[in-house]
Amino acid sequence: MDPFSFNRSFSKFHCGSIKGFFCVFSIFFITCCHNIETTGYSKAFKPVFDTVTIYFETNRLGQGLHYLDSSLNHINNPTTDDQFRTYGFHYVYEYKAKLNFEKSMLYADSMLNLVSEKVTNDARYVPDYVEASFAMGDSYFKLQRYDEAYQHFFKGYVTGKSSLNKIALADYNYRMGMITYKMGNYKAAARYFKECLRFTDKTKGNFLSFYTNQEMLDNIALSFKHNNQTDSAIIYFNKALKFISQNGQLFPEKIKRIEVARGVIYGNEAEVLISKNDYNAASELLKKSIGINLRKFYDYHDAELAEIKLARLYYEQNDDSLLFSLLNTMRPQIDTIKDDGAAAEWNRLMSMYYSRNKDFPKAFEYLQKYNTINDAIIKEKNLLTESNVNKQVDNYEKQFEIDDLMNHSKIQRIYLYVAVVCALMALMIIFLVYRNWKRSKKEVQIVNYLNQQINVQNKVLEKTLNDLNNNSQEKDRILRAVAHDLRNPLGGIAALTNVMADDDYTADQKGMISLIKETSKNSLELINEILEVTNSGTAALKKEVVEINSLVAHSLELMRFKAAEKAQVIKMELLEAPQELFISSEKIWRVINNLVSNALKFSPTISEICVKIVDKDNYVEISVKDNGIGIPEAMNNKVFNMFTEAKRPGTSGEKSFGLGLSISRQIIENHGGKIWFESEINSGSTFFISLPKI
Repeated sequence: MDPFSFNRSFSKFHCGSIKGFFCVFSIFFITCCHNIETTGYSKAFKPVFDTVTIYFETNRLGQGLHYLDSSLNHINNPTTDDQFRTYGFHYVYEYKAKLNFEKSMLYADSMLNLVSEKVTNDARYVPDYVEASFAMGDSYFKLQRYDEAYQHFFKGYVTGKSSLNKIALADYNYRMGMITYKMGNYKAAARYFKECLRFTDKTKGNFLSFYTNQEMLDNIALSFKHNNQTDSAIIYFNKALKFISQNGQLFPEKIKRIEVARGVIYGNEAEVLISKNDYNAASELLKKSIGINLRKFYDYHDAELAEIKLARLYYEQNDDSLLFSLLNTMRPQIDTIKDDGAAAEWNRLMSMYYSRNKDFPKAFEYLQKYNTINDAIIKEKNLLTESNVNKQVDNYEKQFEIDDLMNHSKIQRIYLYVAVVCALMALMIIFLVYRNWKRSKKEVQIVNYLNQQINVQNKVLEKTLNDLNNNSQEKDRILRAVAHDLRNPLGGIAALTNVMADDDYTADQKGMISLIKETSKNSLELINEILEVTNSGTAALKKEVVEINSLVAHSLELMRFKAAEKAQVIKMELLEAPQELFISSEKIWRVINNLVSNALKFSPTISEICVKIVDKDNYVEISVKDNGIGIPEAMNNKVFNMFTEAKRPGTSGEKSFGLGLSISRQIIENHGGKIWFESEINSGSTFFISLPKI
């Protein structure tokens, strides 16, 4: 077979992005870079991420990985995102730099295990799960385990589709386009690349979005070129170059990569021009492409492919000197840059050169090398073709639909069971409601009858209360009238007995006069207390600012004469500083008199009564303490009642009417204060009153 005949059958896929890092892993960095601010990276990891990314973008993967591993030793408690991205960088290094696809698969598996459980509960991990699934698929694909590769691609696609993740959908279509292109199904490849372009982010100012958009335009053009749609291919190549010209200026710091992309498109477009026999224009584009990408830190791999295309053009133009010179110049690149397609084509061109120059042994030698490499390429392509990606994807989609229908069916059954249970419960509720309605109907009649009776009783009670109120008012009026009418004659009797006590009478007569005097005095006291009770509920308090020390001291001075009758002593503990209260001086004076009078009454002769004033936060507390007979516990709740049964005679037989403490409580409560006591039988009692400060 004429070696030249291989020229038309040979085709080498070349995507329109950097042939290396961005071509293979554009989505990897779109995912991890585009969401850097929204992920859960720790503060310590973010600068490490940025630095490692720079190393990787400039094809210094080994240096970047060394920096990453050394930096991780200084990060305490790395987050899940930190660990995931660390595995990701290791994956890229093994996949791209070392070509160790077994090991890269282990890192991809670690990425997948890290987020598999989290993704079901936290949508934030969906992009990570998709990325890890695609990474697993890429490694399986390189290992020619296509069934597992398609399965992981499809898992990532389904997860991304269910969460409407455009990055995942773009990435899936990108990979399917790559696979169908390698299989020679260029029509399907163009369709997948267009879908990838549709889902790719269009945000201006985002370099990764910009780079992916121009890459897809170039890939679509290549697909059209290989499908013999040369006019469409030219249109998309021009779209890609125009897109770079319009948007590349937004990224002055990325000028090197933008030039690389432009050089790639020049080399790809040249193939279309060659097919149109426009050799001069094709040669110029190829030279421009080589001139760009053969520079240091540019894309040597793409430059190598462009050189192969130019060498093929020299051969077709019968320019053996330029052909041989170029092929010899390329020899170190062929040995250094590992690309089976480029190596096969180089050997084929060398074979054709020597064959045309009648050096058949060397031609045969290079032809054998070409056949060896090309057989491996064909074998790989056959394996890929046999995998029938479209059928595999259809099977996965059908299986997914079946699983989805089964899940839907399970959910429907659950809903049915729930509906049946709800229906049964509804019937039971209706039955119970009906039964209770029948019962309640009769009960309502009973309740209505009882309500009528209650209403009648309420009216009776209301009338009775009104009558009681009227009777109470009438009682108070009668009491006041009787007390007022009795006070004058009793006062006269008391005055007469005082005069008669000074005259000369016999002992019996003086005893009778003393009895009359004491009786009239007690009667006057009772009448005054009755008047106090009847007036306290109606009379308004006349409050004024009163200095409490003075009021208490004055009250006790008047009580000392009464205390002297039983040889008792009254002690005072007043406030250190004057304290004014807004009170009725007459009413509070009466309360103090009542408390001290009771203390004198129920204390033995030759005893001590202690009156103490204490300044509290918001009130003043006055206490009256005696050493008398105390109050039995059974009487504690009756002491402040009006006309209480708890009244007892004093230690010297003094009369008790049971009104003083009741009147005192009314007065204190009307002032917004409190009155209470503490007592122990035969040990004395202490009465307390508290009055609010101004």
